[in-house]
Amino acid sequence: MLERVATMTNQATQAKAATAATAAPEPTRLQLIREDLACVATRDPAARGRFETLLTYPGLHAVIWHRLANWLWINDHRFWARLLSWFARFLTNVDIHPGATIGRRFFIDHGAGVVIGETAVVGDDVTLYHGVTLGGVSWSPGKRHPTLEDEVIIGAGAKILGPITIGRNARVGANSVVIESVMRDATVVGIPAKIVHRDVGRCTFDGRINLNHHLMPDPVGEAFSVLLDRVEFLETRVSHLQRRLRERQSTVTAADGAAPKAEPVEII
Repeated sequence: MLERVATMTNQATQAKAATAATAAPEPTRLQLIREDLACVATRDPAARGRFETLLTYPGLHAVIWHRLANWLWINDHRFWARLLSWFARFLTNVDIHPGATIGRRFFIDHGAGVVIGETAVVGDDVTLYHGVTLGGVSWSPGKRHPTLEDEVIIGAGAKILGPITIGRNARVGANSVVIESVMRDATVVGIPAKIVHRDVGRCTFDGRINLNHHLMPDPVGEAFSVLLDRVEFLETRVSHLQRRLRERQSTVTAADGAAPKAEPVEII
C-alpha cells in the first residue's frame, strides 16, 4: 500500500514538472514592448508603419515607460520606479502607477489624460481611449482599483472606479461611470453604467479586435421612442372618445327635441 502511494506521488510530481517544463516561458520586457508596438497596426487605421508609430504615439510611449518602471517596482527600486513614472507622465500626459499590472498587447489610443492606479490589473489585448480612469474609491490598503480582463475596450472619458471586474470582451461606452462589476461580453453605458447589450463572439474579425465601439445602443432614445408611441396611442384614444361623446350628445338632443347644446371645448 505504501509503495503504491509513493508511486502515485512520484507520478503526480513528474506530471507537474512536465507541465511546468512545457508551459510557455514568461515574455521578457523587450518582447512585451515589441508586442505593444505590433498591436497598434491592428487597432488604429491611422498607423502607417512601425517606425513612425514608435516615434509619434504617446500612448505607446507611456506603455514602454511603464514596462521599465514596473520592472524597477517589482525589484524593490520603488523610488526610481516612481521617478520614472513621473517622467513618463511629464512626457506623455498618461499617468500609470508603476505597481499596476499590465498585460500583453496593451494599447492606449491617442494617449492623453489616462490614469491607471497602483492595484489595477489589465489583461491581454485591452484597448483604452483618451481620458479613461482606472481609479480607486478607498483609503484602505489592498486591492483598490479595477481589474480588466482580456479584450476589453474602454471608450473615451470612461471612469472605472473601485475593486471591480470588467469581464472578458466587455465594452464600456464613452463617458460612462462604472462602479459595479460587468459580466463578460456585455456593453455598458451611462452614469452609473448599466448593461444595455450582450454580444457573444463579437470580439474579433479577421484576426483583429472589433473596434466598432461607436455602435452603442441608445437606451435613453429607446425609452423616449416608447413614450412617444404611448402618447400617440393615448391621443388617438382620447380623440375617439371625444367623437363618440359628441355623437351621443347629438343623438340625445335630437331625441328630446331640445335646442342643441354648445359642444364642449376639446382639451389637447
